[in-house]
Amino acid sequence: MVAATDGQREVDWHGRKVVVIHEQWGSLAVSLQGAQVLHFAPRGQSPWLWLTATPYEAPQAIRGGIPLSWPWFADREDGQGPQHGYARIAEWRLDASEEENDGIELHLSPLQPLDEQLSPRVVIKANHQRLRVELITEHTGDTPVRFTQALHSYFAVSNTHSSRVEGLAGATFIDKMNGFRESEQQGELAVRGALDRMYHSNRALTLVDTRAEGDHRLRIAKEGSDSSVIWHPGDKRPNDIPADHLYGFLCVEAACTQLDPIWLAPGSQHLLAQQITLD
Repeated sequence: MVAATDGQREVDWHGRKVVVIHEQWGSLAVSLQGAQVLHFAPRGQSPWLWLTATPYEAPQAIRGGIPLSWPWFADREDGQGPQHGYARIAEWRLDASEEENDGIELHLSPLQPLDEQLSPRVVIKANHQRLRVELITEHTGDTPVRFTQALHSYFAVSNTHSSRVEGLAGATFIDKMNGFRESEQQGELAVRGALDRMYHSNRALTLVDTRAEGDHRLRIAKEGSDSSVIWHPGDKRPNDIPADHLYGFLCVEAACTQLDPIWLAPGSQHLLAQQITLD
């Protein structure tokens, strides 16, 4: 899909329209289902993001890349609606594609309204040094609205168990694998099994992937977020992940969870952003 592209084109991938860009600075692929970044690689580097090779049929959510969890993270409080909200399974349009500073900037918006009072849009900026994703929520209604959200990023690693996340030492977290118990992170986070944690932290993090040629370090900075979610299913493999790919990723998410929900007043907006660079 990417290697066969020169410049920018739209392709079909498992029944979904995907915008593929392959330029001198590197490559990028964005699904118009979910406004979801599926692939990013600076020129001469391996992909920074992981994507399943066996996705569910459209319009089910795509596992991998950077799915949007919006306008709620995880399950809705009243139990209604799809997990992680409507944005990742909705159809979006590409409103603008602008080349700038040896890179690209894409603007996307949903084809149909996704909420009675909230309106999202996405800005994606990519070049040979960084990938930045912005989820901007505007309040177009009349009463204050509370919502949660996340940029549910799947990062490619050589082996989940040889990776670690730096920057969370001392942060409190809710452990969903341990009855939602609250704990404090002791030292840096090493991955040894299933993880599903919501950290109360606004810090930039570093994902360290230990490889034969040396550590590969991605700096994951964020804005508009006081929660960082770290997730991996461990041995409980979801059906849309091939068995031999189960330990090829780790999710490090910029989020606004139950720890830091957003209250948005009429006429205001909120920016959730994640910026990824090679450390």
